[in-house]
Amino acid sequence: MTEEEPETTAAMLDSIETTEEIKISSDPLERVVGQDEAVRLARIAAAQRRHFLLVGPPGTGKSMIAQALSLHLHRPTEEIRVVHNPENPERPMIEVKSGGEVEKEAESKGSAEGEFIDPKESPVNVAERLGYRCANCGTYSSPKETFCPKCSHTKATYGKGMANNPFGDLLGGLVEVTMGGMAGRDRVTTTRKRFGKEEVVVFERAGEMIKVLDQKALEDRRNLERMSPRKVIVPIDRNPFVLATGASETELLGDVRHDPYGGHPQLGTQPYDRVVAGAIHSAHQGVLFIDELPHLGHLQRFILTGMQEKRFPITGRNPQSAGASVRVDSVPCDFIFVGACNIQDLSHILSPLRSRINGGGYEVLLETVMPDTGENRSKIAQFVAQEIAMDMKIPHATREAVELIIHEARKRAKAVDSRDKSLTLRLRELGGLIRAAGDIAIVEEAKYVEGKHIRDAIRRARPVEEQIRERYGSYMGGVSKDMTTSERESSPYHYWNVHQNDDRMGYR
Repeated sequence: MTEEEPETTAAMLDSIETTEEIKISSDPLERVVGQDEAVRLARIAAAQRRHFLLVGPPGTGKSMIAQALSLHLHRPTEEIRVVHNPENPERPMIEVKSGGEVEKEAESKGSAEGEFIDPKESPVNVAERLGYRCANCGTYSSPKETFCPKCSHTKATYGKGMANNPFGDLLGGLVEVTMGGMAGRDRVTTTRKRFGKEEVVVFERAGEMIKVLDQKALEDRRNLERMSPRKVIVPIDRNPFVLATGASETELLGDVRHDPYGGHPQLGTQPYDRVVAGAIHSAHQGVLFIDELPHLGHLQRFILTGMQEKRFPITGRNPQSAGASVRVDSVPCDFIFVGACNIQDLSHILSPLRSRINGGGYEVLLETVMPDTGENRSKIAQFVAQEIAMDMKIPHATREAVELIIHEARKRAKAVDSRDKSLTLRLRELGGLIRAAGDIAIVEEAKYVEGKHIRDAIRRARPVEEQIRERYGSYMGGVSKDMTTSERESSPYHYWNVHQNDDRMGYR
């Protein structure tokens, strides 16, 4: 072991041989390493439905905290639908259904679908009239076969009436040919007695089976047919975490698709069926997460409106589209907003949005380092185990490999944040180092990620700027060497380097 490599860490690390032995918590917030204050506030935000702003450099766990927060919420209990408005089709109505109502409707739809039975279980006359049973020999076959495969007679029941018809001999063959293609009906209505009462029963063709619709099923079907057409835009069974980073205006706020026929009743698609929910609506009762929040620009004010009103209309956003005249008002969007940004971009967040978050939530600056203690070294070991488990393509790491990762975390805290006796919390780069070492171990067909794999990965997984400085002495030296003569002459760096002794020519 060299002077730069670590000594043995805490007792927890001494007790394990590989990261296989490290237990990973089932609570996603407990998997967040080193951000104790942010995790505490995230638990409060989930319990009290508060908004959240996370500020810190890349790789410190902003996205992980937001996603973990959403997993501490109750599952959504409401479904959002757009309903056709027959009086004014371009102003569809909104319908919000609770979980109980959705479940009851699903049962009604299931009942309206009826019961499927084997044709042999149906009454004989029904099987014959639907084309499953041959009236001549009693053989059952597919209704697609117009002639009985056994006696070759048509399966239509019209032939029985020909016996008493004086023209039966003349018409029988003609009927057999013309009616043979029909081979029965698609639907037969009859009656039956059940529990001492007579009820109407409908038997329908359903492929090789027969669908039976009793009195209740027929009533449920009639009720469904009386309902206005509708479309579910936010289902009740959905992910409560909605990622809207980099979303366009349409993706964020919803839209109405274009119809070249302008919603014509016979040719086009009705307006209600062209409505598309935005991310703010899909996040109803969940979390709307936007990383790099300032990059949304003016769209931040729409987020603010949704947060204030808890409703936001869906309209056609292209003025040249047939959807431009369609508008759906009062679409629910009661979400927890979690925004994230880097420190240098904080000033680009709209002041009213910051005020809304402060007035109904929390802002937190994430940590970039944590003290180099035995407990925190164990947290880095936990992080290594979690990264390996999430990657699912690399083997577990030995204790020596974990100790080298901890040592690297110590070095990076010193190099990047100028903090002694600390461990870095810029964990994305450490995760890349773990995966690079794992890939090397896979290529070498090693059972575990060992210390040598970590050392090799540290040498290979370096930023390209560092590689340029090592090869050319400086970043600008690499730029000048890598450019062609014509590029150098047209580059401002060329003029600065050539005329560095002449300030006027350099700036020119």
